[in-house]
Amino acid sequence: MGRKILLVTTDQQRYDTLGVNGGVIARTPVVDGLASQGFRYERAVPQSVVCMPSRSTILTGQHPSTHGVWMNGVPLPLDAPSVAALLRENGYRTALIGKAHFEPFLDPFTRFTENALAATGTVPSGGEHRGFEHLELATHGSAGQLHYARWLRANHPEAAAMFYPALDADLEVNSAGGGETGAPQVHVNHVPRGWYHTDWVADHTIAWLDSLRSGDDWFAWMSFPDPHHPWDPPQSEMSRVDWRQVPLPVGYPVDRSEREAILDAKPRHWKMWYEGRLVSNFEAPPKWVPATLTTDQVREVNARNAVECELIDEAVGRVMDAIAARGWEHDVDVIFTTDHGEFQGDFGLLFKGPYHVESLMRLPLIWRPALSSRPTPGVVSTPVGLVDLAPTIASIAGIDRAGWMQGSVLAKPSETTHEGVLTEWDSELYGVDVHLRTVSTSEWVCTAYKPGTLYDGSEGELYNLAEDPLQRVNLWDDPARRADRDDLLSLLGELRPPERRPRLDLEAPV
Repeated sequence: MGRKILLVTTDQQRYDTLGVNGGVIARTPVVDGLASQGFRYERAVPQSVVCMPSRSTILTGQHPSTHGVWMNGVPLPLDAPSVAALLRENGYRTALIGKAHFEPFLDPFTRFTENALAATGTVPSGGEHRGFEHLELATHGSAGQLHYARWLRANHPEAAAMFYPALDADLEVNSAGGGETGAPQVHVNHVPRGWYHTDWVADHTIAWLDSLRSGDDWFAWMSFPDPHHPWDPPQSEMSRVDWRQVPLPVGYPVDRSEREAILDAKPRHWKMWYEGRLVSNFEAPPKWVPATLTTDQVREVNARNAVECELIDEAVGRVMDAIAARGWEHDVDVIFTTDHGEFQGDFGLLFKGPYHVESLMRLPLIWRPALSSRPTPGVVSTPVGLVDLAPTIASIAGIDRAGWMQGSVLAKPSETTHEGVLTEWDSELYGVDVHLRTVSTSEWVCTAYKPGTLYDGSEGELYNLAEDPLQRVNLWDDPARRADRDDLLSLLGELRPPERRPRLDLEAPV
């Protein structure tokens, strides 16, 4: 007998934005409550720290090297394996509502499938797409052809001018600042809360759940576009948090000389991005220089981010209420996580890129099993990966782990987890390529740099999390830690996944 499964994902959410994980700005009682009833993971690690590769890992249960989405802008093949398809083959009703982002979708005139599905309102012949029989897709704002954008233009055309524009006049990722501090990608958004994408995703998830029969087994992936930048929640909600009172992150070195000394001790692309001499990925504004970031801008970004997290928490609460109203409150497994983290001021940086540190790699992850299974709540402190979600979802449904899945069922408290978890990065932008391979263990984060335009393959990063939780002291070249480094590099080699050949093409920006 299967069960009902709700997978909730956000986009670009830090571990410490949840109250249960020590967060002090956003109030997240709903997700905290799920954690109190189930399992909370303290060392959940993504297999990529950008959207498309990480989301493709969630769907396929494979590492980026294997599913082939090696960076943003590389579409996941339509024939890629899918845990949703596996569940559908076993009688499950399936839906994905919100942000999918397995393919580029920025340009409304591209051929990419996510746009085409929304524009036509249909899925390919056979009635499914990647195993989802129901799709309603969203990202920020009213541009493009995704379902939310079309709904907004059709029902509230005046809202089109309210959202932050993704691109500037040169069709680059927008670096324009706003709010009260001029922080990049901060924007005063006068859209009414009920029109905002967070509530839209919850509303449409509830509508789909209400369409089901009481005895249906179902898998719903509810995927919120926030708290990913732009930081433009409804202005009506900003009274929740006074940005002037927001504490600075512990990872933000206030003293400029200290901040720059930390960056100088890291591989050179850290300081290059800080100084505006490197574009780190398709989503960081190329015209913004991180060295210009001020303490007030960090505070306002964190305040707006916190408001977005609170709105997500309340939206999850509404969906849980709808589940209870159907009499399913004891029958649903709920998994809550995100695709990757966000700097939010750590090291004097915003956004993300080829930087394998806790800001981007330590993720919120909660699994609240169906209460009918009488779970014993607890905490798992050893590493797990997002690659483990697909096997876990299959296991909940009573389905054997598929041979194409590379992860394991998420460990419960007191169970053994991975010895180490792999994270990959490959990017080739503006004539600069960066390639990282990282292993995370309970004590260490070790990153090896592959040869490219900036590095010859001898460089890397090594951090002892017990001694240096902020990852400020790179031990890579420390002779006293050479044995530790060699052991971790050996483990990294053992974790290397099969690589898809030929390599998929980079087809479009995101």
